[in-house]
Amino acid sequence: MESIVITWRELLIGIILILGVYVAEVLLLTRSGKGRGVRRSDEVQDREMHSLEMEISRLHERFETLQAEVEQLKSGQASASRPYSEAVKMAEGGVDVDQLAASCGISRGEAELIIAVNRLSQQKNSL
Repeated sequence: MESIVITWRELLIGIILILGVYVAEVLLLTRSGKGRGVRRSDEVQDREMHSLEMEISRLHERFETLQAEVEQLKSGQASASRPYSEAVKMAEGGVDVDQLAASCGISRGEAELIIAVNRLSQQKNSL
């Protein structure tokens, strides 16, 4: 039987070839891994973008709701001040306290105050 003799030189060349194949495999795997990483990153970005778009949509709806509530509050304030503006007009017309309070739905004290302020402003305008 013949024995196989491997010299140091042949052994070194074999090791270099094996290392070369290993390095080539590592390079190929990292390149293909980077491609997958980019795809994953794109998928993550797409999910984040969709999430942000949904959040913007919810915020827009909330903004519209709040805007409608502000308009309701403004109209409520206008209607709340309406009896007083009517009372001022009636006081300028010379209506007495009891009639002013009854027709505008305000207290007698408020009616007296409106009439008194109206008289003072008329006196200032006449001076």
